[in-house]
Amino acid sequence: MKKLLLLLLMFGIYQAGFSQYDPKALEILEEMSAKYNELSGFKAEFTYTLHNPQENINESFDGEVTVKGEKFRLKMGGQEIYNNGSTVWTYLPEVNEVNIDNYYPDAGDMTPSKIYSAYREGYKYLFLEEQQQEGNTFEIVDLVPEDPANQFFKIRLKIDKDLDALKGWEIFDKSGNRYNYNVTSFDPTASLGDNYFEFDPSQHKGVEVIDLR
Repeated sequence: MKKLLLLLLMFGIYQAGFSQYDPKALEILEEMSAKYNELSGFKAEFTYTLHNPQENINESFDGEVTVKGEKFRLKMGGQEIYNNGSTVWTYLPEVNEVNIDNYYPDAGDMTPSKIYSAYREGYKYLFLEEQQQEGNTFEIVDLVPEDPANQFFKIRLKIDKDLDALKGWEIFDKSGNRYNYNVTSFDPTASLGDNYFEFDPSQHKGVEVIDLR
């Protein structure tokens, strides 16, 4: 009975933490976001892992992303995603097929261009701890959606304390999936034209175009 009471109290304290907007977490997030806002664009390589112990799923891929403002180009897991801020192209090289759809920035999806500023609207945030790894100090911050209908219930950010740089993040969804992104290299000098973020069918001979707009 005492153990049950202790667990309930701990859970209550954790939940209460999210009833407020942690000022320490906000300071960390603001400093990180300001750094990325200063960049005209950047390119990063990362590892991606999908883990679901209930379904015995453990998959890993290497990926690459280029970001310029709201635009991004993502290559991961056998697909390439182009987003110019209004249209999304999802290209599948293996079958030479591209799906085209409208991009809805307010849809709630966590995209590479949103992860650095998502905390500003629709999220509670809480500083958890500092972690020491290989001589570096990382600050761990949780984001929790204010909308209980959101498909995921938590995003955990791992931020390099000295560089104010996002080293990785983990997304927890309600079906038990955990999506982990770990940045392995970062180029803050990438400067690309807007057409880099648009799919060009002429560069893919015989591509099948499926327009879902």
